[in-house]
Amino acid sequence: MTGPKKTLRRIDAPFISLGPSGVTIRDRLKGLTPEDEEVLRLVGGHLGALASKDLKTRCADGLEHGKETWAARKRDLTVEPSSRWAGSVTKATHDQWALAHRGQTAHLDSLDTGIRMLRHRLSLPVGEKGTGRAPGGYRSRQEWFVKSRRLAALEDRYAAARADREAGRVRVVRGGREPLNTRHHLAAANLTEAQWRERWESARWFLSADGESGKRFGHETIRVTPHGEVSLKLPAPLAGYANAAGGRYVLAARVAFAHRGEQWRDRIEGNRAVAYRIHLDVQRGRWYLDASWTRPVVRTMPLEAARAAGMVGVDTNADHFAAWHLDRHGNPVGEPRRFHYDLTGTATHRDAQIRHAITRLLNWAKRRGMRAIGLENLDFTAETTREKHGRKKRFRQLVAGIPTGRLRARLISMAAELDLVIVAVDPAYTSQWGAQHWQKPLATPTRTTTRHDAASIAIGRRALGYPIRRRTAPPHDDRSDRRGHRTAQAGPGVQGREGTRRPVTDRAHDARARAGTTRTRATSAPKTVRDARTTRTWTQSSLLDSE
Repeated sequence: MTGPKKTLRRIDAPFISLGPSGVTIRDRLKGLTPEDEEVLRLVGGHLGALASKDLKTRCADGLEHGKETWAARKRDLTVEPSSRWAGSVTKATHDQWALAHRGQTAHLDSLDTGIRMLRHRLSLPVGEKGTGRAPGGYRSRQEWFVKSRRLAALEDRYAAARADREAGRVRVVRGGREPLNTRHHLAAANLTEAQWRERWESARWFLSADGESGKRFGHETIRVTPHGEVSLKLPAPLAGYANAAGGRYVLAARVAFAHRGEQWRDRIEGNRAVAYRIHLDVQRGRWYLDASWTRPVVRTMPLEAARAAGMVGVDTNADHFAAWHLDRHGNPVGEPRRFHYDLTGTATHRDAQIRHAITRLLNWAKRRGMRAIGLENLDFTAETTREKHGRKKRFRQLVAGIPTGRLRARLISMAAELDLVIVAVDPAYTSQWGAQHWQKPLATPTRTTTRHDAASIAIGRRALGYPIRRRTAPPHDDRSDRRGHRTAQAGPGVQGREGTRRPVTDRAHDARARAGTTRTRATSAPKTVRDARTTRTWTQSSLLDSE
């Protein structure tokens, strides 16, 4: 007797991801004189101290913050630097507090998920097996006892974090928590106290300001001309260092943005807002200037137009992208492709690996004439908790190693530059159904189709709006007109779509003929030799023998 049928969860419809909402470019400030560096250090240190003071005031306000308190903070800061510098400092403080508040909410959600999972597993008998949707009980009484202690610890953390949230308290550090903790582990970080101090102070400097449309070159505080001249408005206490009119200081370095330079030049020549940030890379000893601006978020093309030329299905894994080109009917074309990357090492190395893999993927899709890429809308918030896969450490590391958020942001922004759109699909059952319906049929003696390759086909078909399975059930002979065509691959205008499939031997013969190969094995004699007597035909004479 079979058990109850498994209920599948609802599959969300695919949609086109919105394009990037902003642009950031960078260039190095080459040729700075010692006087330029001294002025930048003084301005960054002075404004950084004001930003720290303003952040302390904002954290003290908590949930009582409003427009009036924001305006009061800006008035207090305007006395020392200027109104524009004060506006940039208060806005940066507001954004930093809001980011910490969102992180606090995410931390509470993570604790709540772990607590609910612990309570569920502790409520089950010891040794009870789990299902595909929920884990079972713990394996031993000792593990059950340890997890009960962990549940109490998580509940205490959740209560403290919830009390902070209700009171409006956040944990935030200007300069970053990681550099702050490095102070207590200088030997492990291979740093001296002076080296750490230099990095810590440079991280707490403040040398950034938002632009203002309608002003000359889109900025009054940090101004960059189309010819690359950089100047900044000095705060009132440092006005004595000015070397130009209006209390401004002009740097000796010149910038020339190689990437998106034309877009940046068009904006500043039209006096549209551009935000600038000057910062120092202590390890390299180099100064950089970042320019950024926003652009309206629009859908580049409707979903039907994106599907017209087919789709590239991409399966995201911990070490590579598995991609396959599908035509507009959902049929795989050509060979599968894999774009590998290595996510070990430093953050810079990981970011470079992802950018390199995405670049190769997008260039390949562009050469195939594609206009859209199908990608899973991955979210492992509930899957990365250690309470659900406590013993499966390698699986937790595998799930946590997939760069979901970073990859999504990178891929969308880089695809927009090549006029490609990203179609996000529901990731439910793509690996399971792809392996079930596509892995074995696409395997050949010279090609091994992996589970990831089959999942890329499932993702691409779902992005095209087709079911994942290869063929639907054939209709009855007397219902072919009412039930319609039996396959899901061919469109209404394809000739022969109602016909039956040819035998496998015929298709293999056509494949060898297209490849220009001939059969090399000589025809052998039949292994079974029939006796001549067994093939003799006996006939009866029409005349009877008589004596």
